[in-house]
Amino acid sequence: MSTKNHLDIQNLTMAYGDNIIQENLDFRVAHGEIFIIMGGSGCGKSTLLRHLIGLMQPYKGKILIGGVDLWESSQDERNQLISRCGVLYQGGALWSSMTLAENIEVPLKEYTNLNAKQISEVISYKLSLVGLAGFEDYYPSEISGGMQKRAGLARAMALDPDILFFDEPSAGLDPISSRLLDDLIMQLRDSLGSTVVIVTHELASIFAVGDNSIFLDTESKTIIARGAPIELLKNCQDARVRKFLTRES
Repeated sequence: MSTKNHLDIQNLTMAYGDNIIQENLDFRVAHGEIFIIMGGSGCGKSTLLRHLIGLMQPYKGKILIGGVDLWESSQDERNQLISRCGVLYQGGALWSSMTLAENIEVPLKEYTNLNAKQISEVISYKLSLVGLAGFEDYYPSEISGGMQKRAGLARAMALDPDILFFDEPSAGLDPISSRLLDDLIMQLRDSLGSTVVIVTHELASIFAVGDNSIFLDTESKTIIARGAPIELLKNCQDARVRKFLTRES
């Protein structure tokens, strides 16, 4: 892609009916960046994620992926754009009745023309990338929460996406598993060159992996801070942002 920015959000307003969730959102995500969307509970972080992956249409504004407007494209073009995105939902969102291999197989069968042998090779490779080599025949209930997240990540990477989206990836994990997942996210970004967008309120993850960020405010319903999380911690004078980043009461 020729454009410097992988994602370009312009004057975005999100709403449920007449209820405005966030408005006048303008931000850009560069290629290869780990970008954090943060803010307090109920500020609209996950709603913004649903907009970015094409599940919700903006009330107003534009979402450009690689310079192409997601909602002014044809349905075929939109599907192509979305197919270049991988999503790790909260909890991994694995189908419990399917093995890990069968979970990863779903997008490969749906969106590629690979034969059974090729699909099996891709599945094994993706599982090995997340440290789950040999776990093809395990069911989600047979592995730990941290392993379920990694299996969900393997499925998110099934189609070699340009952009990986994470919705609260550390939710429900112990500190050690959370740090291991953070390390894995950075390793995958560095080795695959993917752009990463993470919705989270976990401070350890925000400071460990975030190259850039925006802070969504519930009261003003817009972005009130942006920049590298560690720089916001050092320099941001807004009390709401400082309270969030320091967890001060």
